[in-house]
Amino acid sequence: MWGQDNKEEMSSSEQEGKEVTKVVASSITEGAGDISAFVGKGVEFKGTISYSGTVRIDGYLDGEIHTDGVLLIGEDAVVQAKITAGTIVCKGKVTGDIVAKECIKLRAPAVMSGSVKAPVLSMEDGVLFNGALEMAHGVRELPRDVSLHPVGMIVPPGIKRVNG
Repeated sequence: MWGQDNKEEMSSSEQEGKEVTKVVASSITEGAGDISAFVGKGVEFKGTISYSGTVRIDGYLDGEIHTDGVLLIGEDAVVQAKITAGTIVCKGKVTGDIVAKECIKLRAPAVMSGSVKAPVLSMEDGVLFNGALEMAHGVRELPRDVSLHPVGMIVPPGIKRVNG
């Protein structure tokens, strides 16, 4: 269904009294827009999702999501989770801590509550965002052969500088 003939089955296991469910999906070479897994409207899922590729959520999810791929959160989705992903496109309601390696796109009528960390954030009119935002790129190191020189201050004529 939806062009995902290579999808493997879900496996479930008990770890420290918590149910952890892992979705393993093969990437589809037909196109980057192919959806590897789908949590449909009316579906409730509790646990951890780890995957490669693209996953769309239109139902209720409570737990964790881990991927380097794309996470699509539909308009009817309600997600309460700790999320780490490559790219996140959200139109639904998300509560939790979110980290994106590439970007987060919030589309109306999205509601985002929690801390967000991403190098790029885009937000449409009509989006409600409550929480903390951290936008940071990796620290760039200067090559060793580059030397730094102090820069003096330029004082316009007619202004006296007083040290005191």
